[in-house]
Amino acid sequence: MSINGISSEKYDHLEEIQAQLEAVLTELSAAAHPERGDILVVGCSTSEVAGGRIGTYSSQEIGEALFRTAYRFCEEMGIYLACQCCEHLNRSLIVEKACMREHRLTRVNVIPQLKAGGAFAEAAYRHMREPVAVEALQARAGVDIGDTLIGMHLAPVAVPVRTGHKTVGQAHVVCARSRAKYVGGGRAAYDESQTF
Repeated sequence: MSINGISSEKYDHLEEIQAQLEAVLTELSAAAHPERGDILVVGCSTSEVAGGRIGTYSSQEIGEALFRTAYRFCEEMGIYLACQCCEHLNRSLIVEKACMREHRLTRVNVIPQLKAGGAFAEAAYRHMREPVAVEALQARAGVDIGDTLIGMHLAPVAVPVRTGHKTVGQAHVVCARSRAKYVGGGRAAYDESQTF
């Protein structure tokens, strides 16, 4: 049941969607080879995960579960998590203040809510140690859960990463990593092992 686009339903598959996200993150990490201090951007429509249309069925419960999974994964990898807000906040991101400082990101003043920012970003703002909102960044890799359009936050050049898991819950999942630009033309030699 949805009241004003907010789900009041209890979702009984939380462990399953957490395991799906964990598997996606593990596959993406194997392809992207993140280094300590890199940024992983995640956009997540909890409405899509629950089987609704983006922006119509925000679930705090799903947002919490998926945020905790992504945050724990990033902490274990030694990388920063950036949680993309919805279009109502111009797709700003919630990150740790340490990430903002280390990557010299531009801070903005907003607090995400369920219907203005989204359940995933709202969970990040409530549970990160020192959460701040930033305007834009260039992440090494990203996960788009529910077609939230994270591409603007990926460092050039973005390369699709095919994972075995195509969904989290009922949401479509797309992953990407970035690589350094090739420059020089036909006579140049390239290090194909370099991921960034």
